[in-house]
Amino acid sequence: MTDIVEIGPDFDRWEDLLGLILAAFASMDGIIDPPSSAHLLTPETLAAKAQQEIAFMAEDGEALVGCIFCRPEDGALYIGKLAVAGNQQGKGLGRRLLERAEALARARNLPALRLETRIELTANHETFARWGFVRTGAYAHPGFTRITAIEMRKSL
Repeated sequence: MTDIVEIGPDFDRWEDLLGLILAAFASMDGIIDPPSSAHLLTPETLAAKAQQEIAFMAEDGEALVGCIFCRPEDGALYIGKLAVAGNQQGKGLGRRLLERAEALARARNLPALRLETRIELTANHETFARWGFVRTGAYAHPGFTRITAIEMRKSL
């Protein structure tokens, strides 16, 4: 059984976590423009991100197989860097990670989850819609005149 735990101050596997995120996001390379911000991450920036946000990881034995970063905002819990290892995709792990985020949002009296996904990733839009998210906005990254990402929210 895959365990999901909060990443605490004693966590020291930043290289492994970065590898998981980069592998999970690799399918976007050459599809999304601009490229994923995952490419800007380093072990050090991930460690700093985990101190500023609330992060959960999924472990299967010693292997890191999933993660999610959560940032409380006014009126929602922002979800970022939801990543699931390729050999674990389609087994409900992404949904379980989101359930942890939902529990965190409820505990903090936040009425919704919020995320952003790239406009090109229509399969992600469909998956998030099945999980109860609805499209609430769209925007262009700096330097772009076309929509590059959409915002989705799930009311709790």
